Amino acid sequence: MAPTVSVIVPTYNRADALPRTIESVLGQTLEDLELIVVDDASQDDTPAVVASYDDDRVQFVQHDENQGASAARNTGIERAEGEYVAFLDSDDIWLPTKLEKQVLTLEMRSDDWVAAYCKAETVHPDGQHPVVKWVTELISRRNETEGAEGGEELIGPVLSDDLHTSAGSTLLVEREVAERIGGFDESFDRFQDPEFLIRVLREGKLACVDEPLLLRYETGEPSADAVREADEHFRRTFADTVEHLERQGVDVTGAHHYILARRYIDEGQFRTGLRYLRSARPPTPRQYPGLLMNVYSGVRKRLG
Repeated sequence: MAPTVSVIVPTYNRADALPRTIESVLGQTLEDLELIVVDDASQDDTPAVVASYDDDRVQFVQHDENQGASAARNTGIERAEGEYVAFLDSDDIWLPTKLEKQVLTLEMRSDDWVAAYCKAETVHPDGQHPVVKWVTELISRRNETEGAEGGEELIGPVLSDDLHTSAGSTLLVEREVAERIGGFDESFDRFQDPEFLIRVLREGKLACVDEPLLLRYETGEPSADAVREADEHFRRTFADTVEHLERQGVDVTGAHHYILARRYIDEGQFRTGLRYLRSARPPTPRQYPGLLMNVYSGVRKRLG
């Protein structure tokens, strides 16, 4: 019989972190699952790591060439047989009841509800400066979009960076929906999670399990230039929707310019950062501490 959930873990050169991820899946209280690990042509011991698990629920698929995380997830979707598919990055951890609570949440709702996410907590393996920790907690305090549920009305908050679902490691979605929308857009190497989620929201409603059931490991940030290129691709993809939202007064472009301003300032590229900041959506009071930390980081990098 087909499993209830097919868990898809794309991975690339993370043999050291992968065991904790696999064990968090195999330790789920919902045991009726299959785990599909898709190795995107790793050059480390990833195949041996997966082979060490003597569990019939584990499948291993290996790409001959590196194709990116979106392609790896699509390979997993093609192999999946479960009623639902769930995605997990290969350096993150689920708490034991994550899948059980998400499946139960959807089963208790009407057929309009096709997907669910949960809250997340960030883990800093090397520790975190007390001031940075305080700022992070301040920024993370509940706001009006945190834990939001619904359908197409959530597309605006996702596009304007007001709703963060960590979909790449929290999302559980009906497999038929994932297949119907064509899986992940392989032209994306960043912003692929909100891009996929927006298309899911056009198919049905998204529920939230209002608990931190994901531990997301902080493993570094891409360069500001890489974020800019991906950000522009993301906004071009949804240009018609962005235009519609901005006619309604939602400053999508300004929100993304604020993201880019912070990334460039954090790297010490103050001229570029300030240029984006001038055209950005004005930060809210709860965003100022984070911006100040970016300035502090950028100054240190310039002086270093």
